[in-house]
Amino acid sequence: MLYRLEIENFFSIRDPQILDVIVAPNVSDPDARYCPIFEGSELRAPKVLALYGPNASGKTTVLRALEFIVSFVRDSSQRTVPGFSCERFNDEPSRWRPIRLAIEFGGVMDFTVEVRERAEQGEPVQHGVYRYELEIEVEDGAPHRVTSEILRQKPGAKGKWQRVFERDQSGDVVGSKSFPLSGYRHLINTLRPNASVISSFAMFQHPTAQLFQEAARKVLSIMAIGGTIDDAAVIEFLAQRPDLVEMLNRDLKRVDVGVEAMRIERGSNGPMPMFRHEGLQVEMPWILESHGTRTFIRLFPLLAMTLGQGGIAIIDEFDVMIHPLVLPELLRWFYDKEQRNPLDAQIWLSCHSASLLDDLTKEEVILCEKDHQGRTQIFSLMDMKSIRRDDNLYRKYLSGVYGAVPQIG
Repeated sequence: MLYRLEIENFFSIRDPQILDVIVAPNVSDPDARYCPIFEGSELRAPKVLALYGPNASGKTTVLRALEFIVSFVRDSSQRTVPGFSCERFNDEPSRWRPIRLAIEFGGVMDFTVEVRERAEQGEPVQHGVYRYELEIEVEDGAPHRVTSEILRQKPGAKGKWQRVFERDQSGDVVGSKSFPLSGYRHLINTLRPNASVISSFAMFQHPTAQLFQEAARKVLSIMAIGGTIDDAAVIEFLAQRPDLVEMLNRDLKRVDVGVEAMRIERGSNGPMPMFRHEGLQVEMPWILESHGTRTFIRLFPLLAMTLGQGGIAIIDEFDVMIHPLVLPELLRWFYDKEQRNPLDAQIWLSCHSASLLDDLTKEEVILCEKDHQGRTQIFSLMDMKSIRRDDNLYRKYLSGVYGAVPQIG
C-alpha cells in the first residue's frame, strides 16, 4: 500500500510537495475504505485517492510523477534513447535544480528464497515500510543523469531507516543483505545514467531486483481515457482473455441500459466486439456503441487486473464520459474486501465530477491548485483542520471553501 509521495521540480511542481495519506488511528471505517499499509500494521491508508482541481492545476502532474517512478523502476533499462521521459519546472532557476521524487510503501522485509516461500505458503513473515528516493541532475534545463537512487526499509515501521541499496553521484552502488551484490558487481560498470538499479539488475536475474520489478508491474495506468487509448490493443487483449469478457458482461448489464452482452469475433481485420441489445434485431459493432460504454470497456481490464493482483491503478480523467452514478459504483469495487478487492488494491485518480465528493471522505480527497507563477501545490483535505466529519464536501468544494476551484471572470 502506497502512503507517501514527494515531488520536486517535476513538470508544474517547482517546490517540494509532500503528500502523506496516513489515516489517523481514531478514524472509524465502517465501509472498509482504508487498509493497513502492510500486513499487521496499525497504520492505514485509503484504497481510493481522488485528485481535484481546476484545469491545468497539476492533477495530471501528480499522477505522472507516480507513473514515472514506477516505470523508471520497472522499464528504464529498456530505454533506447538518452535522457528521461520527464521535464523540470519551466523557470530560469529550475534549469539547474535537480528533479527529486520519493515514495513510501509497505511490504515484506526479507526477500530471501526461504522467506518468500514462507510468505507464499501463508506463514507469518516480517513486514514493514520502504522508502525509494530518486534524484536526477538537470543540466541547462534538461534531465541529464541519476545522481542518487536509494531504497531503504524500516521493519515494523519502527526505528531508523536501513539501507537496501544506495547509488551515489559517481554511479557506485552499495548493497545489503537484502540486496546482495556478490556475483553482480560487474553490472555497476555498465549501469546507464538514465536507468534504475532495480531495472538494470533485474535484467540479469538479480533475485531482489526482480521481485521489486515484479511489484512495479502491478501498477497499471491510463493517462488519457478520452482520446488516445489504443482501442485495437484493448480489444485484442480482451479477445485473448475470455475470463475478463465474462466478468465484463456481468458488469456491463448494470452500467449500460439495454446491453445484454458483448462478444468478440475474429474478422479479416482482427477481433471485432459485437453487442447484443435488448429489443434490437441485430448486434451492434464497436463503432456504433456509445462513448460511455466504450470508455467503460477501456477501463475495465485495468480495474479488473488491479483488483485481481492487488496492485495500484493510476487513472487520469477518471470521469470522462462515465455517468456520475456509475463513478461511485466503480470505486465501491475497491471497498469490497470480500469479493472484488481481497488483496487491498489501491486506485489513484483525477476527476472533475464534484458530485463524486458525496461518496468520498476527506481522507480520500487531494486538492491541486496553481499560484500566479504557475507553481502547483498539492494538499489533502486531511491537512485542513476545520473540516468536520459530517461536512458536505460537495457543496463546500464548489463554494470555494477548500480552494482548488476555477476562478472565472
